[in-house]
Amino acid sequence: MKKRLDKVLGTILVILLTIMVMAVLWQVFSRYVMQSPSSITEELARYLLIWIGILGAAYAAGQQEHLAINLLEEKLEKKNKKKLRILINILIIFFGLTVLIIGGGNLVYVNYELGQSSAALEIPLYLVYLVVPISGILVVFYKFNEIMNPEKYLV
Repeated sequence: MKKRLDKVLGTILVILLTIMVMAVLWQVFSRYVMQSPSSITEELARYLLIWIGILGAAYAAGQQEHLAINLLEEKLEKKNKKKLRILINILIIFFGLTVLIIGGGNLVYVNYELGQSSAALEIPLYLVYLVVPISGILVVFYKFNEIMNPEKYLV
């Protein structure tokens, strides 16, 4: 299941990045060649960058490529490394649940209730913020998977 999720998430990130690059190229072309900048592509690129950054962080967490200070882990025996990894993953799951899923869900709900929309694209802003709880769910899934299969992830 994890490999399939990695592939789907990686594909989504590549598609979003491709769309963002095209939007920025069109923005540059319309601004400097046509002398009429497109406000839609500027806003689209901004929102895509948000989605790529937050989804990319979840993907990096799933690949154990996120930023980490591993001074303590290097000094421990394999048995204690495993315990430390489990503790760290539990803390990450707690963070993902409280901040990303619950907090992000509240952010989406408030924006949904307020009915705010973006200036140029006129899309509901709750769709932009929806990436936060989605990313939280992905982080929790990845870290729960790591807890269930610790031998796979020990270096």
